[in-house]
Amino acid sequence: METIAIILLISFVGLAALHLYWALGGKFGMSAALPEIDGAPVFTPSAAATIAIAFVLTGFALIALVLGFGASYVPALTPYAVLLGFAVGGVLVLRAVGEFKYVGFFKRVKDSKFATYDSWLFSPFCLLAGGAFLALAAGRI
Repeated sequence: METIAIILLISFVGLAALHLYWALGGKFGMSAALPEIDGAPVFTPSAAATIAIAFVLTGFALIALVLGFGASYVPALTPYAVLLGFAVGGVLVLRAVGEFKYVGFFKRVKDSKFATYDSWLFSPFCLLAGGAFLALAAGRI
């Protein structure tokens, strides 16, 4: 279980760093990161929203740390770790399934750079990470 937690920790810290990079004006990878229609993004997140996502992703990393290694690292999260692990796992699995239009395995809009990356990278990652969080949480019951 510790190996799973380490992989989740590294993955989500990396994703948080990427979001901070974007919030500070970075462009690398941005063209594949947002759903689009006819080459235009469906939405354009603000820097504040992107920073908020970075904090959420960092929280996911902390939850993985607590679930994988126990209470001593982040004692404030310990009483809630299993519940949060199940919640994060559920959210990630739902993200993989998608909202049936732009995001997830069952999206209808499939002719964009984002849709290609979503089908082959983003949604599979969310499904695997969601399953890993669910396994970590179940292992702590």
